[in-house]
Amino acid sequence: MPLPTVAIVGRPNVGKSTLFNRLVGKRLALVDDRPGVTRDRREGDGKLLGLEFRVMDTAGFEDEDPASLPGRMRKQTEAAVREADVALFLIDAREGVTPLDEEIARWLRAEDTPVIVAANKAEGRQGEQGRLEAFSLGFGEPLAISAEHGEGVVDLFESLRPFVERDELEEEADEPGEGPLKLAIVGRPNAGKSTLVNRMLGEERMITGPEAGITRDSISLEWEWEGRPVRLVDTAGLRKRAKVDDKLEWLSTQDTRRAIDYAEVVVLLLDATRGLESQDLRIADQVVEEGRALVIALNKWDVAEHASSLFNGVKAALEEGLSQLKGVPVLTVSAITGKGIDQLLGAAFELRDAWSRRVSTGELNRWFERAVEANPPPAPGGKRIKLRYITQVKSRPPSFVVFGTRVDQLPESYRRYLLNSMRRDLKLGAIPLRMTMRAPKNPFHSDREK
Repeated sequence: MPLPTVAIVGRPNVGKSTLFNRLVGKRLALVDDRPGVTRDRREGDGKLLGLEFRVMDTAGFEDEDPASLPGRMRKQTEAAVREADVALFLIDAREGVTPLDEEIARWLRAEDTPVIVAANKAEGRQGEQGRLEAFSLGFGEPLAISAEHGEGVVDLFESLRPFVERDELEEEADEPGEGPLKLAIVGRPNAGKSTLVNRMLGEERMITGPEAGITRDSISLEWEWEGRPVRLVDTAGLRKRAKVDDKLEWLSTQDTRRAIDYAEVVVLLLDATRGLESQDLRIADQVVEEGRALVIALNKWDVAEHASSLFNGVKAALEEGLSQLKGVPVLTVSAITGKGIDQLLGAAFELRDAWSRRVSTGELNRWFERAVEANPPPAPGGKRIKLRYITQVKSRPPSFVVFGTRVDQLPESYRRYLLNSMRRDLKLGAIPLRMTMRAPKNPFHSDREK
């Protein structure tokens, strides 16, 4: 499903692009003291304490001839608001409500899009008078924020949440059993990906051969395994970046990366006659970073030499090289004979179940209390870090927010402790998890994921 969309609107030079950059976490939009720098609407993926949404930065709203450049910019802003799930209407708290702000408010009241008013540039208490004036715009209580300094973003989170948080019913509609398993097969060239797909399908659906790089496009195939629907994606082989010099091969590589992003479970196929190489670890790391469930499959097991030591060596290398996710399933298969394919698909369905799981609030907080009691957070400088409670904000992959004080000083080792304990005690298995710490002030500084 497409992400909910937030459109930032307001007259020129109220800080729309500064807020846009803060929400997307990058300097994507040009920022300058001069009004009118932004002309086209710019979009990016915003993240705020587990909320994920598309955010649109729009041109400053001006009352000009529709045929003029400012008039055409205004048309783009109007279109953005009509497409959005919520409009974030910014005013300058230091200047207060201007006649142009009032005109924008009249236009927004005529639209169907919900509106949140935020008085920007309200560092400290400087903008309180301007914030109070914004009540007259007729959109309820205005927020006091500073896009430049990150103040007031907790209130912004609470205001945006009803409009951009995924509805739990929407999540449940896509739970396991409700749709096909989206399974991507990735790996280096000539690892046997297309041969494995043909064996699964029971027909020569994909062209195979000894030449590396026969497959160029990611091919999506509908299929059933034991009565359960599967959407199978065969991909082009991923080579080292330094070796990708042909434009067509570069496009194939990008196509494979999109397939990983689309998948629910990714099978990284290794050539057992060559073992695990650094490029395989890079692919595995990419899969985990994208938040997808991962299975490692050793292909050509029927002709592998020194099988036991090879298997143990691959597992040891994964434990060391993929340290952020312990216990990734490692299975052996033969695309030629079909051995191990049923076990591979069974593991993929089990991983998707865990990847899609939503833990109840009660169970989650009972685990949290036990974990914190068993290993309390450290006390840097003699001041204890207090972790109060935890909530799950989404699944696929499971994503959590921990609420507490001074969490910006929580060491990474303690975050890893919580994640590993969660995987073990809540039986989530070897799937990527997201954990964000929410501090009382300026949570952007501690909005890190694992």
